[in-house]
Amino acid sequence: MNVNIKTLIEEFPILKKLMNYEEILWINDKKQPTHVILEQTAITEDMVTDAEQRLDRFAPCLEEIFPETRLTNGIIESPIKPTPRLGEYLDTHWNTNIKNTLYLKCDNDLPISGSIKARGGIYEVLKYAEDVALKNNKLKRTDNYKILATPEFRKLFGKYSIAVGSTGNLGLSIGIIGAALGFQTTVHMSQDARQWKKDMLREKGVTVIEYENDYSVAVAKGRKQAEGEPNTHFVDDENSIDLFLGYAVVARRIKKQLLEANIVVDDNHPLFVYLPCGVGGGPGGVAYGLKQVYGDLVHCFFAEPTHAPCMILGMVTNLHNQISVQDIGIDNKTAADGLAVGRASSFVGKTLKPLLSGSYTLSDERIYRYLANVYDLEGIQLEPSALAGLDGPRRILTTYEGQNYLKREGLDHIPAEHFTHLVWATGGKMVPKDIFKEYYKLGK
Repeated sequence: MNVNIKTLIEEFPILKKLMNYEEILWINDKKQPTHVILEQTAITEDMVTDAEQRLDRFAPCLEEIFPETRLTNGIIESPIKPTPRLGEYLDTHWNTNIKNTLYLKCDNDLPISGSIKARGGIYEVLKYAEDVALKNNKLKRTDNYKILATPEFRKLFGKYSIAVGSTGNLGLSIGIIGAALGFQTTVHMSQDARQWKKDMLREKGVTVIEYENDYSVAVAKGRKQAEGEPNTHFVDDENSIDLFLGYAVVARRIKKQLLEANIVVDDNHPLFVYLPCGVGGGPGGVAYGLKQVYGDLVHCFFAEPTHAPCMILGMVTNLHNQISVQDIGIDNKTAADGLAVGRASSFVGKTLKPLLSGSYTLSDERIYRYLANVYDLEGIQLEPSALAGLDGPRRILTTYEGQNYLKREGLDHIPAEHFTHLVWATGGKMVPKDIFKEYYKLGK
């Protein structure tokens, strides 16, 4: 798109800071009361319930194919962990009081592919598998879905293909589940994708096509190739409602987890959730689900690298996918490979704009420092993208913009110990030890 940068900067002065790679906190002044927006949107609670029930039906199949899911009865879920040592350390540096209110949502521990993408990505492939089996009259919804793990179904699925474009983790989750079920699976990888992720996919029999371009090009090429092939399903990270629903299911499980941990969420105990954001599908689906469950009691913030702030750019300008970070001179080069996206999802941007509290950017240097902190203090191995959310509490509690947000929302009188800060750790379990050591050194 031909963007008149001068005119845009005059209208949205915050863009100048983005262009200078400054760390910013953008507060969304277009946020509306949750109930008003949810009444108007096309994605209903029934749709999320349908997705939840489908995942339950597939649980016996997943237990069969992936024995590590037997611990959770075939449900792909991660724990919420308190991080008191990390909180205490950050308190001394930030002059805050989050020691007993800081938690990690450990999607780095998710079974099968060890990242948040195991939610939406695997869900969409399972839904496609169900559709194929039903269409071929091989399955009824009342059957035990364990049968989908048998050679008969592998043979059936082998006649069908799945394709996806990815910077890494979505490709990993779809490649692993697609190949495990028997689908011919192709992953179109952008230049930002880590070599170990490509190697792992190839070891599992997945076709990996590499591009010298960024994420948006990989997705476009993958989409175009899939269009011309019969019996091929393209997982469209930029526009997929199925992916979105797969992510949204987690909100109901979080409600249960917080209740079990005696963590209260009400008018006097707000829940703040910080979500790393690339193209937007994962954090968008999670945030949407949380707003369905908690309404205005939950405050969702996206976190993006200073070198790839595509969602802030799209939302601030209201241009969404009509503008890329490269259009305003930002290079889209970041250590947070999962967030190295130059052009945001229009579907997610438009759906979440009236629900999102805000978004912030942070530098790669800060990301690496947090990576080392989390490992040293809590013994948790995360990949760079997964640390973006950890700067959230500092932004809300110690900045002018954050304080203004608390005032605007009527939360400035609430004691610090009544807040819950939930940082979404999006991935890390699959990172090879030698590569994690390199990340760690950069944070020391």
